[in-house]
Amino acid sequence: MNPIEKIQLGRTELRVTRLGFGSVPLGGLYEDPSEDDAGATVRRVLDLGINYFDTAPIYGFGKAETRLGRVLPKCDRESIVVATKVGYTLVPDEGERDPNVFHRFANVPPVRPVFDYSYDGIMKTFEGSLQRLNLSRVDILNIHDPDRNWVEAMGVVYPAIAKLRSEGVVRAIGVGMNQAEMLARFAREGDFDCLLVAGRYTLIDHTGLRELLPICERKHISVIIGGPYNSGILATGARPGATYNYLEAPPAIMERVAAIEAVCARHNVPLKAAALQFPLAHPAAAAIIPGARSVAEVDENFQLLSTSIPDDFWGELRHLNLLPPEAPTPSLSQAATGSGS
Repeated sequence: MNPIEKIQLGRTELRVTRLGFGSVPLGGLYEDPSEDDAGATVRRVLDLGINYFDTAPIYGFGKAETRLGRVLPKCDRESIVVATKVGYTLVPDEGERDPNVFHRFANVPPVRPVFDYSYDGIMKTFEGSLQRLNLSRVDILNIHDPDRNWVEAMGVVYPAIAKLRSEGVVRAIGVGMNQAEMLARFAREGDFDCLLVAGRYTLIDHTGLRELLPICERKHISVIIGGPYNSGILATGARPGATYNYLEAPPAIMERVAAIEAVCARHNVPLKAAALQFPLAHPAAAAIIPGARSVAEVDENFQLLSTSIPDDFWGELRHLNLLPPEAPTPSLSQAATGSGS
């Protein structure tokens, strides 16, 4: 599979590389890369020809955006696609934390994120992102984690970001979530260009295949695949302490991954390569955005997506009921025709 093949995003004129860059690690998820390492990581992404950068204010409470903002403005702006999100506003940290907000970042600035789906909050968040990114515009603006806020998301946030799109301030709008069911509802009821689903269409979680991906394919809404390793287990394998959805993996998941690993061993296929390539076989999937905190991890993701995987490997997974029969799988013949245009 060609990591820098470019795919049209929805009905827009944007074209994103199959391999994108997820900036969560730049925010210091669990451990914090140095400023030098963060900068070198972003520059390596650009050197490889990857053009799609995904970020959000909550990633390191502004730190991921700031680190991207030290490098991306030096590029040809038309050569990159930058996506950020609205829904969390950063406010001064006064020692209070919302237990519903993710806080597993190291060395964060003296601010804290709060849910804010008001019109003024959305515009404030967007302006803050532009300042941290050191850009005059972003290409994609997503509603972030509206799990408990459907009414506000569709009644306030959606009209606000649609207005920004109509004014040309952003070129595409979408929604980013860790669930597929509500994303399917957004696909049905809104006019979105792309939807970002994290962890719900992977080698071991096929939830997105039931409704979300078919709807998006029919409506020409591009799906961006986040969380391809399901927070860890598809990178580490079924070893003690492996994580699934940021918690210790339950026995059923451990057994399933161990069975997939056995097939990987028989075909000499890296588990991580299979995890990155599988979701991109669906025609609705435009790009995948694994995170990376170092040059080595960027290089590894690039190599893994480039790795040839025999058709027999996918056939055996399907034969063992480790993949649903309706799930598309990558094909060597199709991969050979991919271009970097």
